[in-house]
Amino acid sequence: MDFVLANFPDVPYWPQLPRRTFRENMYVQYSEHVPGILVDDVEERIRVDLGGDWLEKAEGFYAHFLEEDPSPFALSAEYAAGLHELLSHGPLGSAWAVKGQVTGPISFGLQVTDTNLRPSLYDDMMRDVIIKNVLRHAQWQEAALKELYPRTIVFIDEPFLSMFGSAYAAISREDVITALEEVYTGLECWTGTHCCANTDWSLLLGTSVDIISFDAYEYAENLALYPDELWAFLDRGGMLAWGVIPNTGEAAETITLDEARAVFERALRLFERKGFDRQELLAKAFLTPACGTGTLSVPVAERVMRLTCELSDRVREEYNLG
Repeated sequence: MDFVLANFPDVPYWPQLPRRTFRENMYVQYSEHVPGILVDDVEERIRVDLGGDWLEKAEGFYAHFLEEDPSPFALSAEYAAGLHELLSHGPLGSAWAVKGQVTGPISFGLQVTDTNLRPSLYDDMMRDVIIKNVLRHAQWQEAALKELYPRTIVFIDEPFLSMFGSAYAAISREDVITALEEVYTGLECWTGTHCCANTDWSLLLGTSVDIISFDAYEYAENLALYPDELWAFLDRGGMLAWGVIPNTGEAAETITLDEARAVFERALRLFERKGFDRQELLAKAFLTPACGTGTLSVPVAERVMRLTCELSDRVREEYNLG
């Protein structure tokens, strides 16, 4: 957390630490209050048991949900040590915003299976529980982060949206949008969603999300295939988080600042050829790593994060963005 506050003073965030404990795995992390959840820390497996007394447990879940108080859905330190460390620092007077994140309902429901290894998202009642659990987690986190700084950003991370439209994700477009919108519209803060690979970007661009985070290192061309939807998204105030710094393989260890700047430049030119104005893109841009750094060694992870800051500083100086 000291590293984050030193290097990201404008938009500090709390780090997820999946190597600290399996409880910080991005799917386990938000399962703490889900009825019927089974977590095996030794085998590092997570399942949900929909049999037996699941309905009774679900009634208890809904009883808490209907109170419209997110505090029963608080994320404990056992599941999110970084969040609680950030909260312990008190108000962040010099920040521009403070960021948190939850795992989105689609990814959670596709990755967490029932005891028959069927994605829990495919059970109608369980899908509703998952969506409402994500909503209350996000609302609780928004309230907690507002104690640090009034402007907050909560990301609803959806890596498994890359499976949408394939045989691995048998869910309709309407169900995806309905699930995401229930979370987005239940928050007062800026909302964001990250998808770390390619997807049907028109789906996300058509929602009310404020920030779309994408892998600009690998997939800028794919997002550029949806110029009309992107125009509408930007016109209503949407912003893009450009994942310029690679987070895997040799590239994460060797890419230089000049090379990263060249990656961003190629992406900007690609969008300019589609008719977008560079200054408008930059005015509504964040710069980020392509995805999380949990698979990297600590020195390489820190290198990726520092390079992200250096690139942001360089671009802001080049374009006098302040």
